[in-house]
Amino acid sequence: MSEPITRRDFLKAAGLAIGCLLATPKTVHALSEKEADPNDYIGMLYDATICVGCNACTNACRQWNKTTPELDAREVYDAPKELSADTWTLIQLYKENEEFSFVKRQCMHCVDPACVSGCPVQALQKGPNGAVTYDAERCIGCRYCMYTCPFHVPRFEWDQAQMPVVAKCTLCNDRLTQGIGGPACAERCPTGALVWGKRGDLIADAEGRIRAEPGRYVEHIYGKEDIGGTGVMYLSAVPFENLGLEDMGTDPAPKLSEDTANVLVPTVLVGGAIGLAAVRFASSRGAWEETWPV
Repeated sequence: MSEPITRRDFLKAAGLAIGCLLATPKTVHALSEKEADPNDYIGMLYDATICVGCNACTNACRQWNKTTPELDAREVYDAPKELSADTWTLIQLYKENEEFSFVKRQCMHCVDPACVSGCPVQALQKGPNGAVTYDAERCIGCRYCMYTCPFHVPRFEWDQAQMPVVAKCTLCNDRLTQGIGGPACAERCPTGALVWGKRGDLIADAEGRIRAEPGRYVEHIYGKEDIGGTGVMYLSAVPFENLGLEDMGTDPAPKLSEDTANVLVPTVLVGGAIGLAAVRFASSRGAWEETWPV
């Protein structure tokens, strides 16, 4: 015999239905005229040519946010393989023949984030400092943010059956707003591969590095204009596509959520599995996990 539906489950299901109805057909963009110049946002620059893969950034993130370690098969080392509800950033290795590079994964803190514009209850918000944050009290568990994010960053706490939440990097917004310092991962990096500051200053830094050593880098700053711009930007010696950072054009990310929104609501109302598959397919471009050689 199945368990009875609780009041909380009923209210959450009702909220999900109402929220999804309100989400379309028009999606509210995360940016507004009153917000700061994106170049004044706080961001990070990751230089893959300097990274040594030590995972000090992963450890710093875990210690500051008090997340649970994901141990290896011997249960000795903290060795996450991908982003999860407990791992908000990590270093992965790309290697093909003689070519290799490390790459850092975390929320990209898009200038105009699809997850923010796509959330029907504003559980995800773009702060004035550029950080994309999450409010669990607002969340109705629809997981629309997971579908709309072109980088497939938000993760759901599947093992928390009673009160599951979405988890992701917050750019250490608590540290920024309290004046403690910058993102813990950037402040822990021992090689300078990861630095933080105002987005405009980071772009100038990246452009200077490319000018100084043109043979060292791909002549492109990933995230400067890609998908409308991101707060976390990359420099690399190998093509960005090899690192799972696809060329998605320069249109802002919410354009993707607007496209998928037209599919999602009929899906919720009708409950068709085919519709959900269509949403997944529509948002899959840029999904590094689909092709990444972990």
